[in-house]
Order: sequence, then structure tokens, then C-alpha cells
Amino acid sequence: MRLRIEHETRYCYDAPVAYGLQQVRLRPKDTRGQSVLDWKISIEGGAPELHYEDHNGNAVDLIGIERGATETAIRCVGLVENTNNDGVLGKHRGFLPLWHFRRSSDLTKAGEGVRELVGKLADADIGDVSTGHRLSEAILDAVGYEGGNTHSGTTAEEAIAGGTGVCQDHAHIFCSAARLMGLPARYVSGYLMMNDRVEQDASHAWAEAFFEGLGWVGFDISNGYSPDERYIRIATGIDFREAAPVSGMRMGGSNEGVLVSLRVEQ
Repeated sequence: MRLRIEHETRYCYDAPVAYGLQQVRLRPKDTRGQSVLDWKISIEGGAPELHYEDHNGNAVDLIGIERGATETAIRCVGLVENTNNDGVLGKHRGFLPLWHFRRSSDLTKAGEGVRELVGKLADADIGDVSTGHRLSEAILDAVGYEGGNTHSGTTAEEAIAGGTGVCQDHAHIFCSAARLMGLPARYVSGYLMMNDRVEQDASHAWAEAFFEGLGWVGFDISNGYSPDERYIRIATGIDFREAAPVSGMRMGGSNEGVLVSLRVEQ
């Protein structure tokens, strides 16, 4: 399956920006089942400063915001060809050892809520991939999909306590619970081609866990299945902050508005 992506994020500032930098993680890489045929990033109101690969192996563009800018925009247009591997990425690669993905973070620290979820799977075999699917089901039962009640800084425990969340929250809870069970786990950001629409409100997020003998396997908790050929994998990290599509800092223009335009189609 070939997928075409058009994605623009436009920032509008209430005052001219004196200085700003943005880390942009919006370049997919070739992985098992995913081949990048064409991908271009263009910038308005800024300019590329540096391109590098971070400690997670993500392709990162460092963008300098134009001095005095009141608007900036990041636009991606690309073509990716995918095959279905039932979410299996295979063996571990990259700079980081597997034990790194067993550690916690501020967004994924396990508390009472996560421990209660894991307690329901006390009979699970952590070497069996079915454990990942059981965990996904338990998370979706406990935290229904509903937007507007969480934000980018919501922790796994806060989402469980609130009882609702979005794909980012589900992925954080999965990572937290999987690590508590002894499984390496990581957060994934990317795109999903939906069957009922081309225009979308936002990019997507899911999680991956590592199973001996099988390797990394993806789990889209919000949709209840493993990623297939409709998914485009962009960046990974210990949590959202390490895999965020855009992050950065600026001086001046203290308040901003964000407009997102996204199309994913076959």
C-alpha cells in the first residue's frame, strides 16, 4: 500500500519572536514493512539550522525561527510504501540498550492505577505476545477514548484517574504497565490512514513492547489492534516528550495559536 501525507502545522504568535528554536521529528525512516519513497519538509518563517539523529535514532531537524516572525509553518509532503507485518518490527537496533526501555519517566511513572491494571494480568506470561493484547484491552476498558480531557503533560496515572484519554495517554499507560511487568516498552508517534476520512485533526500515537524471540511489536491501544500497512512510523522515545513531532523554545511572542492541517490517503 502506498500512502501520501500532507501535514502542515502553523504557529501564530501574539508578538514578534526575538529568538526561537524548534526540534522537528517529522521524517519517517525505512523500517521493516515501511519504505520512504519521497519526503520533503518546507519551512515558513524560519530556516533549517541542523539535521541529526538523536539517541532514539529519530531523524531530527533543528529549525531556527526567523527573528521578528509572527507566524511560522512546518509543512511535510511525502509518499511511503508499506506492507503488513502485523505490527512486528523485529530485532532491537539503535544506540540504546534494551534495559533503557524498562526505565520510567515523569509521564510514565507507575502508581496505584497502573499497579491495579497490572494486577489484573497476574497470570500473564510476559514472554507471550498475547500479553500485550490483553494489556491493551485492559487499558481501553479502564480509560475510554475521549478527547478534551487530557493534554500533552498528562501522566499515565492522571489519565487512569480521569477515566478518559486519547492515543497519547493510552500509549503512556501501556509503556508504564509493560515496564512494571518487566517488558521493554517505548512510545511511537506517526500517522494512521483512517478508513472513513482523509482529513484528520492530529497525528497518531501507539506503543511497542519487546518480546524475546520476536522482537519489537506494536500495539495501537486506542483502536485495539497492532499497526498494519495503514500506519506510518515516525519517531520513538521513552514517552511523548522524546518522540514529539515538534518541540522547542522561544523568546518573545509569549502566546501562540496552532493550526493543523493533515491529510493521509492511499
